[in-house]
Amino acid sequence: MRNYRTVLYLCGGICLTFPVYIPVGPYQIHPHFLFETLAYFIGFRLYLWLRRGSGDTISESTRWWVVAGATVGAALGSKVLYWFEQPALTLAHLTDLTYLMAGKSIVGGLLGGLAGVELTKKWIGESRSTGDLFVIPLAAGMAIGRIGCFLTGLADHTHGVVTALPWGVDFGDGIARHPTQLYEMAALAAIALWAGARRRTAVQSGDIFKGFMILYLLFRFGVELIKPDPRPYLGLSGIQVACVGGLLYYLRDLSRVLLRKRKDEAAHG
Repeated sequence: MRNYRTVLYLCGGICLTFPVYIPVGPYQIHPHFLFETLAYFIGFRLYLWLRRGSGDTISESTRWWVVAGATVGAALGSKVLYWFEQPALTLAHLTDLTYLMAGKSIVGGLLGGLAGVELTKKWIGESRSTGDLFVIPLAAGMAIGRIGCFLTGLADHTHGVVTALPWGVDFGDGIARHPTQLYEMAALAAIALWAGARRRTAVQSGDIFKGFMILYLLFRFGVELIKPDPRPYLGLSGIQVACVGGLLYYLRDLSRVLLRKRKDEAAHG
């Protein structure tokens, strides 16, 4: 079996060997596990911090019902989309529990979490929007998680296709590829900045979360074009199909959410 460990030389002579294990005391921690754990911890602490100064009036019990619905929906959605990314391979491993439980998809988690929240709110009779406070914690957590994906290298299957661009990264087989994990981190930082700015303007409740979903799904649809994933759905990958479905769900809100400031200025101009 080929050994997918290589050395990446960075500015200043720093070098990385993929996967990049993180020394913690006497232990060497796998980067994916470490940064995924940090993503959950920091994202949750950031949410609690933002909530304290938000003036949020939703009751504690309602908020935790929503969190529970999002968690269950995200867990199911992340698995289901992973299974549909390579349907032939999934059918061939229907009795292989290790394969079925091994992977997950962020897009599937977001869409599944959305479905879980909406169903939970209908069940408990809550009609108010509950998503805006989660946007910056979600963006931060997802970006932190992608650090682990990048440092894991080829085994994570989140890299891009071959590129001749100067920032291409050799993850272990002597071929420079798009570091799509880093592209996603940059996109999430930009979305978080957009969300932070939107918090200081008069927008309809729920529009910040809708904007986050729209912007992220647009980004993911585009970045999938430079990933080596199979495209069994009329030339689209499973993730791209899911992105299209999510964008269609938000289609009626798209112009108001993303262009509202421009329209307001035009109305007062």
